Amino acid sequence: MLEEFLPYMALIVFGNIENLILASHGVVKGANPIKLLIASLICVALWLIIGTEGTVIAMDYSNVIEFIGGLAIVILGLQSMIEAFRYNKDEDYD
Repeated sequence: MLEEFLPYMALIVFGNIENLILASHGVVKGANPIKLLIASLICVALWLIIGTEGTVIAMDYSNVIEFIGGLAIVILGLQSMIEAFRYNKDEDYD
């Protein structure tokens, strides 16, 4: 059964890292640590449930999902580079 989830292991890891980043932002902003703990545990539990059930449902479409994810990364990378070129073009080097 674990073999079914291996293609999505990166999503699980990055989802949890994202949750840790959001929690650290809450601490920096002075949020109540107990409330932050409870909210974080709820988010992790929901992520696990949604991810597990979603993976079972999406397994048939894993190749399409991988393609769309890769395409999104390429498009966002191109968008970032275009914006960087526009920024450099507008700078005055005199």
